Amino acid sequence: MKSSPPTGSERTDEAGVAVREAAVRLSKTSDPPRLDAELLMAHALGTTRSHMLIHAMRDEAPSAFEALIQRRLAYEPVAHIVGRQEFYGLDLEVSPNTLIPRSDSETLIEAAREAFGSRRAPRRILDLGTGTGALLLAALDLWKTARGFGLDASEGAVNVTRRNAARLGFGDRATMDVGDWTQTGWRDGLGGFDLVLCNPPYIEAAASLDPDVADYEPHSALFAGPDGLDDYRLLAPHIRALIEPGGIAVFEIGHTQADAVTEIFAAEGFAITLRQDLAGRARALVLS
Repeated sequence: MKSSPPTGSERTDEAGVAVREAAVRLSKTSDPPRLDAELLMAHALGTTRSHMLIHAMRDEAPSAFEALIQRRLAYEPVAHIVGRQEFYGLDLEVSPNTLIPRSDSETLIEAAREAFGSRRAPRRILDLGTGTGALLLAALDLWKTARGFGLDASEGAVNVTRRNAARLGFGDRATMDVGDWTQTGWRDGLGGFDLVLCNPPYIEAAASLDPDVADYEPHSALFAGPDGLDDYRLLAPHIRALIEPGGIAVFEIGHTQADAVTEIFAAEGFAITLRQDLAGRARALVLS
């Protein structure tokens, strides 16, 4: 009698076959679905995606892979499932307490690198709303003699940043603390910095977001009032006092907000340069 093919957890597909089938199933919840399937398979195999693609696509698919796919089908972000996200070449821990670092935000690091050029390096760097520490640690990796300070209103986020700094070897150059710029006296004792980096909340309160963002990422780090500009208005009067002579601040903006945010900072006397991301969208303002 001919036996039935194994199903569910009994299947013994090769990893490559399982990835291909999973990509089809993820096509309605992931973009791109093939990449998500590959990242989840690599995580299930306990290896990197590049190593898996070269060496392990014919290995047996682990039974744990199906549970990971089910989580992604429920729109849970891949970064949360695997607990990691790459940013500017750094492998960062992420958690539901933090925004997931996105490649668009690397525009801020590139803008700062070009602003300083080869003439000098920033000595003190401030990251406002540090989250995972992505901007702060990328800057410290770029400028090897700099020291940095990260501030975030979420204690959970600060703890993630501290772990990332320690694991990546920045523990002696990076300090993080809980601080809320909506509260009086938040910048007391911070001093001055050569470089201030900030990716504040900037999404309109009524905006409709994809489920993997709206249901899983912290709303306090996403939404900023009816027009998405509340945090820029709160921060703008304080930035000049945080910048040392010759220093700059670099702020991330939503791609439709360049004019509105420029107006807010211009009212504080800043000279402002707009930077675009790799897709050609407005993404950062350099203030000097």
